[in-house]
Amino acid sequence: MEVRRFSPILTFLPLLLCGLPVPAETSQAASLDLHQVLSEVQAHQKQVEALRENYTFNSVQTKQEVDGSGQVQKTESEEREQFFVNGHMIGRLVKKDGQPLSAADSRKEDARIMALVDKAQKTPPGQRLEGPSISVGRVLDLMDLRNPRREVFRGRPTIVFDFVGRRDAKTHGMMEDASKKLQGTIYIDAADLQVAHLEVRVDDDFRFGGLLASVQKGSSFRFDQAPVGRGLWLPTGSEADVEAKVLLFKHLRERVTQQDFGFQRFGVETGGEVKPVSLSQLPETRARMH
Repeated sequence: MEVRRFSPILTFLPLLLCGLPVPAETSQAASLDLHQVLSEVQAHQKQVEALRENYTFNSVQTKQEVDGSGQVQKTESEEREQFFVNGHMIGRLVKKDGQPLSAADSRKEDARIMALVDKAQKTPPGQRLEGPSISVGRVLDLMDLRNPRREVFRGRPTIVFDFVGRRDAKTHGMMEDASKKLQGTIYIDAADLQVAHLEVRVDDDFRFGGLLASVQKGSSFRFDQAPVGRGLWLPTGSEADVEAKVLLFKHLRERVTQQDFGFQRFGVETGGEVKPVSLSQLPETRARMH
């Protein structure tokens, strides 16, 4: 899930995919052993991180600038080849606006990727390769998990939680300040113990970029995964509707979508192609936001 211009907002979202605290049970989820479920999610996540190293896929991110009435004023797109190194996802840019990179730009991108791969090999999984970071433990200090329940999501049994940033939490730095101004819902597949769906909404304005820009209340983000085999799930797409204020006076509205496709499995013992899955093939289902 990568919305590059607004990556500070999304940095900590993968942290919600594991290490969740256990909220109080509701009658709807009374049969759940939540301690056991969340412990298994964390353990399984570590196992599938090794499997991800054998996969690659492509993603196309489309960014549209829209006016106040929702009309598209400008469209840009980038296509990347995505792969994993030491638990980190790395995307090599291969096309801009549908056109392959020039020879000079391709050489620059190759150099950038080589540097990132080297850094990824030295950076523990869970830590960011670029930009500010925040630990799992700190995110959990700033979030309340509530309303655990069972639902059927896209035909599969799912365990669902809502999360809300704690407004009373004392924060230090941009990442912590942003995390407590979010709320959303996370869907965990009950069989594979993988995150199937995540929705997040910005509940209050917050500043970033040296306080020269702010993301506005009401901006929203969606993230989806689907199974590709052997209990492993990979991203199928994401969406973001962002309203921001830049340089304190310029209003910016963007709609960003990312489609992930062409999943391939490689390696001596796993050669062959995995059946591609795209977000457009999945039924449109919106999570409930609270």
